[in-house]
Amino acid sequence: MMTMTAAISDVAKYFDDMSYGPAPEADNEARAWLARHASGFGHFINGAFVPSASGKSFDTFEPATGKLLARLSLGDKTDIDSAVSSARKAQVQWAKLPGHARARHLYGLARMIQRHARLIAVVEAIDNGKPIRETRDIDVPLAARHFYHHAGWAQIQDTEFADHVPVGVVGQIIPWNFPFLMLSWKLAPALALGNAVVLKPAEFTSLTALLFAELASAAGLPAGLINIVTGEGETGALLVDHPDVDKIAFTGSTDVGRIIRERTAGSGKSLTLELGGKSPFIVFDDADLDGAVEGVVDAIWFNQGQVCCAGSRILVQEGVSALFHERLKRRMQTLRVGQPLDKCIDMGAIVAPVQLSRIESLVKKGVAEGATLHQAQIDMPKGGSFYPPTLLSGVQPTSTVATEEIFGPVAVSMTFRTPEEAIQLANHSRYGLAASVWSETIGLALNVAAKLAAGVVWVNATNLFDAAVGFGGKRESGFGREGGREGCYEYLKPKAWLGRKTRATALVAPLKTTTGDFSLPTIDRTAKLFIGGKQARPDGNYSRPVVSPKGKLVGEVGEGSRKDIRNAVVAAHAASGWAGATAHNRAQILYYIAENLSGRADAFAERLVAMTGASASVAKAEVEASIARLFTYGAWADKYEGVVHQPPLRGVALAMPEALGVVGVICPPEAPLLGLISLVAPLIAVGNRVVVVPSEPHPLAATDFYAILETSDVPAGVVNIVTGSADELAKTLATHNDVDALWAFGTAELSTMVERLSAGNLKRTFVDQGKATDWMDRTAAEGTLYLRRATDIKNIWIPYGE
Repeated sequence: MMTMTAAISDVAKYFDDMSYGPAPEADNEARAWLARHASGFGHFINGAFVPSASGKSFDTFEPATGKLLARLSLGDKTDIDSAVSSARKAQVQWAKLPGHARARHLYGLARMIQRHARLIAVVEAIDNGKPIRETRDIDVPLAARHFYHHAGWAQIQDTEFADHVPVGVVGQIIPWNFPFLMLSWKLAPALALGNAVVLKPAEFTSLTALLFAELASAAGLPAGLINIVTGEGETGALLVDHPDVDKIAFTGSTDVGRIIRERTAGSGKSLTLELGGKSPFIVFDDADLDGAVEGVVDAIWFNQGQVCCAGSRILVQEGVSALFHERLKRRMQTLRVGQPLDKCIDMGAIVAPVQLSRIESLVKKGVAEGATLHQAQIDMPKGGSFYPPTLLSGVQPTSTVATEEIFGPVAVSMTFRTPEEAIQLANHSRYGLAASVWSETIGLALNVAAKLAAGVVWVNATNLFDAAVGFGGKRESGFGREGGREGCYEYLKPKAWLGRKTRATALVAPLKTTTGDFSLPTIDRTAKLFIGGKQARPDGNYSRPVVSPKGKLVGEVGEGSRKDIRNAVVAAHAASGWAGATAHNRAQILYYIAENLSGRADAFAERLVAMTGASASVAKAEVEASIARLFTYGAWADKYEGVVHQPPLRGVALAMPEALGVVGVICPPEAPLLGLISLVAPLIAVGNRVVVVPSEPHPLAATDFYAILETSDVPAGVVNIVTGSADELAKTLATHNDVDALWAFGTAELSTMVERLSAGNLKRTFVDQGKATDWMDRTAAEGTLYLRRATDIKNIWIPYGE
C-alpha cells in the first residue's frame, strides 16, 4: 500500500510540473561506424579514403562531453592538388553525360540519404552538439530534398539552361553549424549541373561529410566527382588559392569571406559568399504575441543560436513591449538544455569551448554597455560546452551586442514606435541576410518586408528553408544565392562569353601641335561632368584632352577626382525614389532616351568617327545598336519580374528582383556609346542609380549623351557621369562604402583592383578580366545575362492559414 501511494504521488508530481524524463536516441550504429575508423579518417579523394600526404592529423571532439571523437587527416598542398586533379578528370566526363544520367545519380543520392537518415542524424548530433530532433526532423530531410530538387534541374538542364555550361571544378568550404545540410546545399546544384567538387568541411564538424562520401561511393557515384579534404583554415586557403579551381562557394564568417574576396581577385574564379548576419525580428503591436514568442524560440534558440540568419535582434513596438517580454521570459523558463541525443531537449551543446568563450565574453560586454541580462533559471548539464537561453533587453542600437554577430543562444531586444522607425532600426546594420516581420495586417507586413535590406524575409514565421527557394544576403552578408533557379546560375557560365579574347591595349595617339590662322576660331567648349542632373565643373578644375587616332584634338573633358565621385554618389543616393518608380515609368523613360538619341543619330555618329577613326558606316551601326539596346531594356523594364515559389508548406515564397542600389560603372575603352548604354541601361531599367566613368580615350560620346538625358525625363541623380582616369576613379568607387556594386570593363589589372578593393564592404562586382566583349553581339552583350547581375533576389515567405 505504501509503495502504491508513493507511485501515485510520483505520477501526480509529473502532472503538476509537466517535467520530462530523458529519452535518449540509440547511438550504437554511429559509435560502431566511428569504431571502424578508430585509426583515423583519411581524405576522400578519387573515390577512396587516402591518408594525408604529410601524415599529419588533428583531433575532433564531442561538444557535449569534450571527449575525443575521431582523428582526422590534416590536408596540405599535395592533398589539395590531388583532389583538384581528380575532380578535373572526372568533371570532363560528368559534364558530357546526358542530364537524365546525372539526374538518376542525384536521385540515388537522395534515396541513399533517406535510407541512412537515422545514422546521419545521430552522427551529426554527436559531432555538432545540436539536438537529435533537429538533425532528424530538419537537417537530414531537407538535405534529401535538395538532392531530389536538383535532380530535377539536371533532367531539364538542356532546355532550361541551354545557353550556359558548367563552371568546371568547384571548391566548397562549409561551416560547422549545419555541416550535413550545408554539404547538400552546395553539392547538389554543383553536381546536378555538371561540375565536380573539392569540399573542405569545418574542422570542428567533418564527420558527416566523410560519412556522406563513403555512402555516395557505395551508391555508385563515379570516382572523383566528390572529394573531401579535411583540415583547418590553412587547408581552406590552399583550396581558395588553387589555380585550377574555377569557382569558390564559401559559407562562414564575414571576416573570412572578405579575405577570400581579396585572395580570389583577378583569378577569374566565380565566387559565392554566404556570410554572417544580425537579423531583425520585428514584432508589431497587432501581432499574435504568443505566435511571435514561439517565433523567437525558433529564431534564436534553434541550433543554440548558431545560425547565420538567426533572428537575434528583437524589435518590439512600444505598446506591447512589456507584455511581449513578460511572455518571452516565461517561455524561456520552459526550454530544456541537455545532451544532444535526448529527444526531449530544446537546446544542445555549443560546438566548441572557443565558441562558448566568445559568447560569454560578448554577453559580459553587453551588460557592461547597459543591457539588462535575463537568463533562464533551468537545469544545465554538467561538463561539455553548454550555455543557457539568454535575453539582453534595453539594448542601444549602436551597442556591440546589437551590431556584432554573437552566434549563440543570445537575443538582444529594443523597442520602436512607428513602422518607419522599425525599418530604420532593422536596416541599421552592416549585414543583410534575413529578417522576420510579425503582424496580423498583411499589407503592413509586406510593405515593411519590401523595405528591409535583407535577402530573405519571413512574414509571421522564421527560419523556413527549401531547396526551391533561393537563400543569400546583401551587404556584408555576402552575395550569390543557394537554392532554386537563381542558385543554379551560380554553378554555370554563359556560352556567349567562352570565346572572348584579351582586349587589345587602347593606344592614345600623341597630340599634334598646330598653329592657328587669322580665320574666325571656334568657340572653346570643355565638356563638364554630369552630377545630380546638372552639368558640373570638376572639383580640381583640371581637364584632359580627347585626341583622335591621328593626333588631332577633338575636345576636352573634365578631370574627375575623388571628390567628384563622392558628390556623384551622394546625388545617386538622393535619387532613391527611382527604385520605387513603376516599371512602366522606367520603361517609358528608356524609350524616351532612345527616341531622343535617334533624333541626334547623325551627330553622334560624326562624334564617333572623329574620336575613334571608325568609318561612317561603322559609327552609324554603333548608334543604331545603341538605340536598339535602349529599346531592349525598355522592353525588359516591366517584364523582368519575380516568381511565386510553392515550397512544401502552407504558404508561398515571393522571389522578387530588387535593384542593387548605387552602382559604379567603368565603361570599356572600345564602343564608347554602345558600351556605355549596354552597361547603364540594364542597371537603370530595374531601378539602380549609376555613377558612370565613360570610355577613357573616347569620353565625348558620354558627355554628349547627358544632353539626351536632360531632355528625356530622367530624374536627377539616376545617371551621373564623371570623366577621367578609369583606374583612379575605379579605385575611389571600389573603396567607397556607399557604393553597393561596381561593374568594370577594361584591363585585367583593372578587374583585379576592383575585386580586391571591393572587399571593404563586400560590394558585388561584375568584371571582364580584361576580355573584350563584342558589344554588337546581342547574345553576349544584352539581356538577362546583365539583368541578373543588376538585381538581387529577395525571397519573401508568406505562410497562410491558422
